[in-house]
Amino acid sequence: MKTIVYAHPWEGSYNHAILTAITKDLREKNQEFQVIDLYKDGFNPVYSAEELKLFSQGETTYPLVKEYQQQLNKTTELIFVFPIWWFDLPAILKGFIDKVMLFGFGYLEDEEGNLTGLLTHITKTTIVTTSTAEQNFLENEGGNAIQGVFINRTLADIGIKNDLTKWIHFSRVNLTTDEDRKQFLDEIAQKI
Repeated sequence: MKTIVYAHPWEGSYNHAILTAITKDLREKNQEFQVIDLYKDGFNPVYSAEELKLFSQGETTYPLVKEYQQQLNKTTELIFVFPIWWFDLPAILKGFIDKVMLFGFGYLEDEEGNLTGLLTHITKTTIVTTSTAEQNFLENEGGNAIQGVFINRTLADIGIKNDLTKWIHFSRVNLTTDEDRKQFLDEIAQKI
């Protein structure tokens, strides 16, 4: 089962066009998939005091977290679609990672603080991002949050190894031509 984690609030966005192109292709190929649309679901990325009390136990009071964990347990391929804002993940996606990838679900930790990732059943991950910046700039001047932190650290720590992860970036989203945008949409399904 493929799971798409989508993090953009506006249906008129280019990110939504990317989501639509991917889901259309999956439907046409009769592939089983599900979409976790964080904004549409009204996901709250902010920890409450009650949730934080349960964090060290790997528990939550938030029903959406349990629902997302059930969906991810059925997932063998993960696709993220999101904009890069301020050189990093949108806050709602960071909150998704913080709140869903709990101890006992996303990872185990030994007495020395070493993590063992538990989502090893996810055998392929693709990250599709957009921004005004070029990927080279994001990697070399912008702190490398996507490759250096999200892929190489966060996803790897929950068992999604970075050699199974691909990052596809569409840059200058606000400055490029409609033809370039259309070509990317036409080709995105084959790149995943």
